[in-house]
Amino acid sequence: MSEMRDAAPPTSERAGAIETTYREAVREAIRDALRRDDRVLLMGEDVGRYGGCYAVSKGLLAEFGPERIRDTPLSESGFTGAGIGAAMAGMRPIVELMTVNFSLLALDQILNSAATIRHMSGNQFGVPLVIRMATGAGKQLAAQHSHSLEGWYAHIPGIKVLAPATVEDARGMLWTALQDPDPVLIFENVMLYNMAGRLAADAGAVGIDKAAVRRAGDDVTLITYGGSLWKTLAAAAALEHEAISAEVIDLRSLRPLDNETILASVRKTRRALVVDEGWRSGSLAAEICMRIVEGAFFELDAPIGRVCSEEVPIPYARHLEEAAIPQTAKIVAAVKDMFGKA
Repeated sequence: MSEMRDAAPPTSERAGAIETTYREAVREAIRDALRRDDRVLLMGEDVGRYGGCYAVSKGLLAEFGPERIRDTPLSESGFTGAGIGAAMAGMRPIVELMTVNFSLLALDQILNSAATIRHMSGNQFGVPLVIRMATGAGKQLAAQHSHSLEGWYAHIPGIKVLAPATVEDARGMLWTALQDPDPVLIFENVMLYNMAGRLAADAGAVGIDKAAVRRAGDDVTLITYGGSLWKTLAAAAALEHEAISAEVIDLRSLRPLDNETILASVRKTRRALVVDEGWRSGSLAAEICMRIVEGAFFELDAPIGRVCSEEVPIPYARHLEEAAIPQTAKIVAAVKDMFGKA
């Protein structure tokens, strides 16, 4: 990965940058993949005539036809299994699962088939499959459409798990994922689809195995990913008024985790806070905290902190939904507590 892609924010100052949205960046990534490789196809519920539940695939059916933009029945297990079979047969499918909650209906296919076939076949077969799904809360979609379960998938060997938070990563991660010989899951936070950003006119593939330091700092490391990145950057800006210099790490990849970048930052700042939209119990945040303890315990000047979602089903009511998930004010308060400024 280039130094430019490790800077923050990634493309705002690059020559020839264009204004786009996260949704449009994902759509352009899919369009580019379809044009570059005849083996690529998109399949999922409402991806064709309807244009995608979040309008990501709008217009692609007219451009590429029903053979490559395939509307599927409402059967996540069925069409995920079909994607696995197509990948094993030489295709490069992109399977879209409407929401992470519904992905549990395909969990058997992902865990017991896609993630294990290379191992169980003695390396005779791989599954070069990309699965995209919406994740996260904030759209008042209630408890069956709003959770952040990507930490569960990051528990599974045999797959890679990505969480693009910028328009550059939304545009560039897909092509790299499609070149991987094993399954790659891409989690797109629902609150990012309308987010606007600047993208280089010549933007291309990006790496999918390294975290990025989105903001440099000296006093505390804030570790996050996906939709929480922008709240965390806002918190870091607010902490400047408290004379606290916060470094912000965007994990980008949840499996594998970039231990090197995390530990290097914590050893410099000597404090760490993990912001994770998943539930606190058994969370990805807990895994990251333990890795810091294992790798940098004696460099710490304060206990590691966490800001996670409340241990409840995500509520429908807006004020309760906002209270249930990490917000900028919660992040600021947690950091100030570390410094005895609460």
